[in-house]
Amino acid sequence: MELDFSPAGAPVLSVSQLVRSARDMLERRFPLQWIAGEISNLRPASSGHLYFTIKDEAAQVDCVMFKSRAATLDWEPAEGLRVEVRALVTLYEPRGRFQLNVETMRRAGLGPLYERFLKLKDKLGREGLFDPDIKRRIPEHPRQIGVVTSLAAAALRDVLTTLRRRNASIPVIVYPAPVQGEGAAAKLAQVLAAANARAECDVLLLVRGGGSIEDLWQFNEEVLARAIRASRIPVVVGVGHETDFTIADFAADERAPTPTAAAELVSPSLQALVSRLADFALRLARETGRKIEYAMQAVDALSRRLVHPAERLRTSRQHLAHLAARLAAATAQQFNEIRRRLDIVRAKLESLGHDAVLARGYSLTLNSRREILRDATAVALGERIVTTLAKGEIESEVKKRG
Repeated sequence: MELDFSPAGAPVLSVSQLVRSARDMLERRFPLQWIAGEISNLRPASSGHLYFTIKDEAAQVDCVMFKSRAATLDWEPAEGLRVEVRALVTLYEPRGRFQLNVETMRRAGLGPLYERFLKLKDKLGREGLFDPDIKRRIPEHPRQIGVVTSLAAAALRDVLTTLRRRNASIPVIVYPAPVQGEGAAAKLAQVLAAANARAECDVLLLVRGGGSIEDLWQFNEEVLARAIRASRIPVVVGVGHETDFTIADFAADERAPTPTAAAELVSPSLQALVSRLADFALRLARETGRKIEYAMQAVDALSRRLVHPAERLRTSRQHLAHLAARLAAATAQQFNEIRRRLDIVRAKLESLGHDAVLARGYSLTLNSRREILRDATAVALGERIVTTLAKGEIESEVKKRG
């Protein structure tokens, strides 16, 4: 419907009529159009739609790319990318907001900010500022936690709430500093240095909420990256959302995807600690009980081996009597053997004695001088000799020698 805007017939329009008319004029004036710019403030929705801003040095415009169109992309849109979008220029009537309905999108190169980001990242990386070997270990049980952020930041509330929920017994010190705007990076670096000089905390959280690449840019400045690495206190950086990466993230001793995640990372859960303590107590009780049981079993085993002195004396006496009996038997046996041997020797001696020889029919002749005669020439004629027999003696006179 054509409206009459002449002074005399100017109608009174409702807001929706006005916005709809403006929308129609924009869509007629700017049919599908290619527009170049840099992606900023990219916000993928759970529905699959893409919401973002494209901008240049002088202006920016909101864009929406619905799920059916976004699904056709064979690449991943990212913050800071230079793109060309084919879009319908329109108004979002419920809010009267100027926006582009993007039909398709193609890459046109990296935006200037993102190029600066990559150059600085490459420079500091080559210097070794991001080397994992120089990262400080985050303490498991910090005695005090420091938070570096703006007092007005929503991230501060999220961090304090998380720290209080997880373990309210850990003291927290907030070091205020701007997190956005020109010069914020230098101020953050000064606050980090001051926190190190005061040496009150075991770990520092450097946090802020999400935003566009411009909002987060101060965390991409070299002065802040060097201040993080110069810190003697471990620094955990939690900036923006999980998909946001800054130079500070790479320089940090630990990067958390969000401020809340940073708070969870440095604060041991009191409930988990109590649970672990209860588990340790149970394990200690079990182990102590087990050792007592083992000791009791050892005592029982020793008690079975323990003998009353009277019983031990009785056993010793029995053993001694047994040994004495064995000794007596052995002595008797040896005595009998010796006696047997003596009898044998005696028998041999007796068999060799002159009585035994005489008894076998032999005789013994002595001269007058009572000397044994062995040779007939040893006596003289007429000499008296004595011959001993087994029984008796014969005295005779030598009449002849032969």
